[in-house]
Amino acid sequence: MSGDSDLIKLYSARILALAADIPHHVRLNDPDATVKKRSPLCGSTVTVDVKLQDGRISEFGQDVKACALGQASAAVVGGGIIGCTRQQVETARDQLKAMLKKDGPIPDAPFDGLEVLIPAREYKNRHASILLTLDATAEAFEKAEQANCA
Repeated sequence: MSGDSDLIKLYSARILALAADIPHHVRLNDPDATVKKRSPLCGSTVTVDVKLQDGRISEFGQDVKACALGQASAAVVGGGIIGCTRQQVETARDQLKAMLKKDGPIPDAPFDGLEVLIPAREYKNRHASILLTLDATAEAFEKAEQANCA
């Protein structure tokens, strides 16, 4: 079991700074798709709105009600999400999951800032919260593509 000092290290100044400054924290008025995800273990929730143009995210909004780790993840994702393709979003989600659960490498740019969350590997109860924004964004991207094809 990790001690208090390990938990203090987990909530580093960098994680707390990211959590305090989440980009695109305003919901979109007319999104192509919206997805809300909740972590049943901790109750964290993220609602993501996307607009697509030419197969890329052109606008993004998010409402994040999560722990500092989930907020830090949302901040990194929000900072790099504009212009991303569905493949980039899904790859980032899969890479983050592997980084947390299988000691995999950090996600590719523009999501390489997620490396700040490497200390959370030991805290499996926090993984779902950390993954919420990318999970919701991948699902929203898919829904938006389906809606635009209909």
